[in-house]
Amino acid sequence: MIFELVGGLGLFLLGMKNMSDGMQAVAGSSLRRLIGAVTNHRLLATTVGVVVTCIVQSSSITTVMVVGFVNSGVMELAQGVGVIMGANIGTTITGWILVLKVGKYGMPLMGFSAFAYLFSRGDRYRYWAMFLMGIGMVFFGLEIMKDACSIIKELPDFEAWFARFNADTYIGVLKCAAVGCILTTLVQSSSATLGITISLATQGVISYPTAAALILGENLGTTITAFLASLGTTTNARRAAYFHVLFNLIGVFWITLIFQWYIGLIQSIIGVDVAKMVMVDGTETYPNTVAAIAATHSVFNIANTILFIPFVTPIVRFLERVVPSRPFKEKPRLTDLDVRILDTPLLAIEQSRKEILKMGDGCLKMLDWLLELMNAEEPDKSLADRLKQREKVLDSVQDEVAEFVTGLLSANVSHATAEQARRQLRIADEYESISDYIANLDKFDRKLRRDGFRFTPEQRADLQELNRHVAEYVAAVHKGLSTENHNVATSTSASSKRIRDEVKALRRKHLEELSAGSMPPVVSVAFMAALNAYVRVRDHALNIAETIDG
Repeated sequence: MIFELVGGLGLFLLGMKNMSDGMQAVAGSSLRRLIGAVTNHRLLATTVGVVVTCIVQSSSITTVMVVGFVNSGVMELAQGVGVIMGANIGTTITGWILVLKVGKYGMPLMGFSAFAYLFSRGDRYRYWAMFLMGIGMVFFGLEIMKDACSIIKELPDFEAWFARFNADTYIGVLKCAAVGCILTTLVQSSSATLGITISLATQGVISYPTAAALILGENLGTTITAFLASLGTTTNARRAAYFHVLFNLIGVFWITLIFQWYIGLIQSIIGVDVAKMVMVDGTETYPNTVAAIAATHSVFNIANTILFIPFVTPIVRFLERVVPSRPFKEKPRLTDLDVRILDTPLLAIEQSRKEILKMGDGCLKMLDWLLELMNAEEPDKSLADRLKQREKVLDSVQDEVAEFVTGLLSANVSHATAEQARRQLRIADEYESISDYIANLDKFDRKLRRDGFRFTPEQRADLQELNRHVAEYVAAVHKGLSTENHNVATSTSASSKRIRDEVKALRRKHLEELSAGSMPPVVSVAFMAALNAYVRVRDHALNIAETIDG
């Protein structure tokens, strides 16, 4: 019995993971757009939470992801709270999937989709096959668990032990909820405990009211994952995790007060007799309990969300008072990257993309500051220091992006995601190189000033014009990256060639000036070095454009 129960549960959980991975790969771009659509509008944030959790098939993944986003400052606490409420509704989809009476088709579905997964050439077909294979595993795993649970009825000691958990009194309801909570806390998966609960209920080992009380406890137990993920995070991330606990704790408290009326309402809503017994292979089964359990789970979370939505603002204020901000800077890192998001590769890759876009913005600012510094009659120390600091920051950001993306690549990700991750590593490196050359350009000017020299007025005018053209080119490439324009190299090729021709013309002009009159060697060397630096900025921007084009 134990071997069958453990094997069935393992297959069930592996199926849930395959469903999650398959859907994430298939719905990747939609998932990224959904997270980007999260605003302070409560209903919209809640809807996003529902849809994302239906896609990733796990409220734990969604809530941990929210803790990561709030921790990194990408999502505000009020937005995170809305998504968490939606995640609680979205997780009930598992129960409704199990309502489909396809248990006996679990094995053939698993087999056919496994062949499709192994022999399909296209990534999209493979991930659809993985999703269907996951469904097959879920149903086959559930059938194995049901067979294991049917043995319990033949063992009087086991049956007597389960009979002690009966939700016919208020204390009994609390006792069952506590068991569900403890079990879910131990395995850190409400889907696992849901599968066990359904297996026990369909075999008649436990009654429907007992199963409903266990489900309430499982809702509370699933909060442990986000709570553990919040340890060592920023204050706002801990507030988001505490909200998840508070949301489920209050929900379980009020629903247990009206429990007997509530389970009566559920039975009238679904319109089936949960006590109806059907003989299958000589064994008594209660198939209608699956729909009742799914409805119990869904209605509880929907009702709790409706109850909480009007009070989101006061609850957020309450959490801000209970969990006060720390008096020091909480983010030790420069980027908004968080390892907690690596569990959802498609969102992780979007997160690192945002950081690379920030690197590009930083390079464009540096080019603007460089122009200001070249135009200044007197050296502007504060602006020069800011430019140097920005270059150091971009070095560190590149290190953090590389560490994050490397961690992402070490996981099991799709070919498309892996390719995108490799492109991101290259683009981050190119932007960091651009910042190095911009910092060098300022060094040439400062060194000349320190030695009592300056570029001639004509050289300064030429360099300013070149700086403007290079800045326009880098901005066009950067825009192509932000809009994911895969023709950016072609559309900006004219600008790239113009910069190359402009530099060649300036070199010829400089050599003619050298032969025509006297120019201090240090000025000549600095001018040629500046031209070379601008060429290198253009080359690295061209590399980015070609990387975007694939």
